[in-house]
Amino acid sequence: MRRQHLKYTLHGTKSLYKGFFGMDLYTVSYEAFDGTIVGPMSREIFERGDAAALVPYDPVRDEVILIEQFRPGAIRKDQNPWLLEVVAGIVDEKDGNNTLKTVLREVREEAGVECTDAVFATRFFTTPGGSTESIDLYIGKVDASKAGGVHGLASEHENIRVFAVPFPEIMKMLDNGDFCNAIVIVGIQYLALHKDEIRRKFLSEKKI
Repeated sequence: MRRQHLKYTLHGTKSLYKGFFGMDLYTVSYEAFDGTIVGPMSREIFERGDAAALVPYDPVRDEVILIEQFRPGAIRKDQNPWLLEVVAGIVDEKDGNNTLKTVLREVREEAGVECTDAVFATRFFTTPGGSTESIDLYIGKVDASKAGGVHGLASEHENIRVFAVPFPEIMKMLDNGDFCNAIVIVGIQYLALHKDEIRRKFLSEKKI
């Protein structure tokens, strides 16, 4: 299928709020598929910033390291806000805006293990209808035998439980709907599609 690259105009932005995150007002118009112009229209956009995530995979034990932590955005009626996830973090200046450096740091801070090799998987937006956040996703080589305990930075109010799960059980968890975080779902599905190739690479001598 050939995709069309149509035109848009960003007429202006206005800052509505600046805190830990930000909120801006975008005024835009864009070309419709029939050539007419839609808008101008205004939308509040959550300025979340770029992020990176890593699925910590042990190719020897065929296990994935998962983390579990409290997420205030998941507080809903009958919703458990302690989510099962993979390692992720916001990309910032201390990493030189390098997403690989971000995930290598985050896997140490959040999971307490070292990543010795990594492959870039894909980039995707989480909620592009209202947020600027994009995710660079990696699959990382780790030693899952070292996974366990509680980790995270107290300065960031993190309290993260870490554990390793055999890959067949991970797939059962995916089928059972045990994951309600989009990043871990995308990451596990990517690993499932490319696991043989990634596993062969990780079992070689090459290290990052």
